[in-house]
Amino acid sequence: MNSFDFYSPTKFVFGKDREKEVGSYVKEFGGTKVLIHYGGGSAVRSGLIDTVKKSLDEHGISYCELGGVKPNPRDTLVYEGIELARKEKIDFILAVGGGSIIDSAKAIAMGVPYDGDFWDFYSGKQAKEALSVGTVLTIAAAGSEGSGDSVITKVDGMLKRGAGSDVIRPRFSVMDPALTQTLPAYQTACGATDIMAHVFERYFTNTTEVEVTDRLCEALLLTMIKETPRVIEDPNNYQARANIMWAGTVAHTNIVGVGRDQDWNSHGIEHELSALYDCAHGAGLAVIMPAWMDFISEHHDGNVMRLCQMATRVFGCEMDFEDPMATAKAGIHCFREFLHSIGMPINFAELGAKEEDIPALVEKFGLGDGRTGGFVRLSSEDVAEIYRIAAKAEL
Repeated sequence: MNSFDFYSPTKFVFGKDREKEVGSYVKEFGGTKVLIHYGGGSAVRSGLIDTVKKSLDEHGISYCELGGVKPNPRDTLVYEGIELARKEKIDFILAVGGGSIIDSAKAIAMGVPYDGDFWDFYSGKQAKEALSVGTVLTIAAAGSEGSGDSVITKVDGMLKRGAGSDVIRPRFSVMDPALTQTLPAYQTACGATDIMAHVFERYFTNTTEVEVTDRLCEALLLTMIKETPRVIEDPNNYQARANIMWAGTVAHTNIVGVGRDQDWNSHGIEHELSALYDCAHGAGLAVIMPAWMDFISEHHDGNVMRLCQMATRVFGCEMDFEDPMATAKAGIHCFREFLHSIGMPINFAELGAKEEDIPALVEKFGLGDGRTGGFVRLSSEDVAEIYRIAAKAEL
């Protein structure tokens, strides 16, 4: 196990109807004027925004609103939010929604006190200060409610890039599993896939002697395999929704990733798909993650035992000691089969992507003649091969 620092300051407020208390948490963390940031009309139509406003009113906290966040959130709305927050002297950003809304709120929070272009933080610069952010979570997926990460799409060139800093970790996150019960099955499955991908990006490591975090990762994956079909069958299953919501948070606070090298190549490769096609991030991951696993099994035999561990511990495959590759392949097949069973795409055609766009995807990934690190170091040709595997994948 590697040495590590772990910092997770977010206050998690979990349970039914806890969104009615949001004003008290804004006040607790020093907010006096709030920007309520949300997505489309569902948060308004459901009455959630009114509930939030009522709680802020009860605690004497003024506010203004900025809706319109889309999946794969755009820089254009972030610029609008920064301008509005400065004009209104906002000191607290309250994100009401899922990961895209929280990511957009974090970008605004970094941009308000910064003299330059907020995109600098998505181009390698580290943010040193930001407005406080709180969340009311409505989708279990991205884990942004407990992380110091944010992903934004730049409209000029459709570049999807990430920023990371402890200053954008939410001060609090209100988590009511009942708010996720109205999600369509496809969106629920996309969220579940994203959660599993966050775990796998940490699970696939070259660091040895990490039994504690291995077992934590496996517990989260087993939870998702159990609970996701339950909520697909019965969207109103509160307890299954609760387990998924907390799994999503635990998966991305990094408590399961401490002390170990991590990968994150699959996320980077997928970002180019969702930037180009505007597909759901989870759907793109359902296509890319098993393809990445296929690639490393076929081209990097030294890593096959990590795939075997996944196969046996997570998917219950029997270990074939005479042919470990067969075990590895069985585990990948089980993963892809699970994704298919919950309604996720497994290849380019089902996602709406085109094989002829692979050169453009690789170019935007931007390795040139270099390599990207992780569990396996990838060249541009390796990335192209992963896209080709993804294009043609089948059960």
